[in-house]
Amino acid sequence: MTKSIRDVLKNKGASIVSVSADETVYKALELMAKEDVGALLVMNEANVVGIMSERDYARKVILEGRSSLKTSVEKIMTNKVLYISPDKSVEEGLALMSDKRCRHLPVFEDGTLIGMVSIGDLVQANVAEKEFMISQLENYIRSG
Repeated sequence: MTKSIRDVLKNKGASIVSVSADETVYKALELMAKEDVGALLVMNEANVVGIMSERDYARKVILEGRSSLKTSVEKIMTNKVLYISPDKSVEEGLALMSDKRCRHLPVFEDGTLIGMVSIGDLVQANVAEKEFMISQLENYIRSG
């Protein structure tokens, strides 16, 4: 049985860590460190307006000589946010992340944000599924 994005959210939880667009990059980084996440959704009330990742920080603050204390999240966030449906498979999520070179995907169901998955979440789920299949095959071979 192929695992879905919904299965991943059930295991990891559906908590969403977000920041407002007008917050400073420094405050956003503090929140990322506190929550031990590599990206934050940028929200305007209940609407996703962007995503800010460690990559955005490295490339758009550090390399451009900006100050994280003075720069707003809005100035460095990625505006075009890719997302995935909870009914898609883990493999489809990994393929999308690989193709679009991103590491985090918000999960939307019927236009409502229900969680976010990282490439690490999906790789872990994929490995667990493969290990289960291997153990089932080994049991089958031993019993035959």
